[in-house]
Formats: sequence, structure tokens, C-alpha cells
Amino acid sequence: MQVIKLLISGKVQGVGYRRWFEKLAIALKLNGYVKNLPTGEVEAVVVGNETVISRLITHCYTGSTCAHVTQIDVTQIEQKNLEQISEYTDFKILR
Repeated sequence: MQVIKLLISGKVQGVGYRRWFEKLAIALKLNGYVKNLPTGEVEAVVVGNETVISRLITHCYTGSTCAHVTQIDVTQIEQKNLEQISEYTDFKILR
């Protein structure tokens, strides 16, 4: 089980990117969240299998129809105990 934080830059707000991301994450059976940041970027925390997360990241460069992703910063989040991971029981959009 891996926990990854993504910071996605480009034209990713106001183009349906979070909804697209949520649908893909659910289809891949990943847990976590996605949200807009005041900086114009999108942040996502994803919990799941490393191979599946890598597939998600690859698709993130395409994104929704009107999106244009210029950069994705990936940070692995170290989990000291499984209780922290268990707080992510589904995938959702945070507002």
C-alpha cells in the first residue's frame, strides 16, 4: 500500500479536471481525495497499489477534455502506522 500526494499544474481548474480525476481513481479502486488549491493547481492524495497509482499518474497528463497539464509533482507520503491510511476509505472531491 502506497500513499502519494500529487500537485498538478496547468489549466486544471474550471475544466472538469477534479470530476475526471475522481472517476478515474474510483475506476482504478484507489482511495483518497482531489481538490482545487488557491494557487490554481489541483492537489490529490491517492492511496493504493504502486502499479495502479503509476497508471493513474500517466493518465493525469491527459486529463479532462479542456485541461492542459504542464507539470505533476509527486511526493510519497510516509505512513508511520496503518491508522493514517485507514482514514481514506473511498475517493472524493474536497471543496
